[in-house]
Amino acid sequence: MISAKRLITMARKWQKMAAGNRKTISYKVDHRHSPEANKGHFVVYSMDHKRFEVPLKYLSTNVFRELLKWSEEEFGLPANGPIMLPCDSVSLEYVISLVQEHIPEDVEKALITSMAACHNEASSSSCGLSQSHEQTIIYGF
Repeated sequence: MISAKRLITMARKWQKMAAGNRKTISYKVDHRHSPEANKGHFVVYSMDHKRFEVPLKYLSTNVFRELLKWSEEEFGLPANGPIMLPCDSVSLEYVISLVQEHIPEDVEKALITSMAACHNEASSSSCGLSQSHEQTIIYGF
């Protein structure tokens, strides 16, 4: 079993690699699973039950609108439960890092197209943008 300290170290190393020596990813992950989000944020969960606290301004992006639409199609509207997005935590971290960097519109469209293909292929399983060797891998610019 991996210790919490080692897991945090590994996550930070991955974030640095994913961000391509850019600023660290700005979303907040609260391990206490508090139902409330900080002011100006909303809470979503990935398919592998990781909690993400995302800035409200990301709701204006096409990527998050598509993810929320797919979530509604796959899981329905949550009555009292959390919002579950139809992708795994690695993919969601990647999407958040791209949105944080204000990706160009054409890159955003390519990301949505890639995610749509993944969503349509396996709507009942988690969506990993980098897990399948047959799918196109999209990297940050």
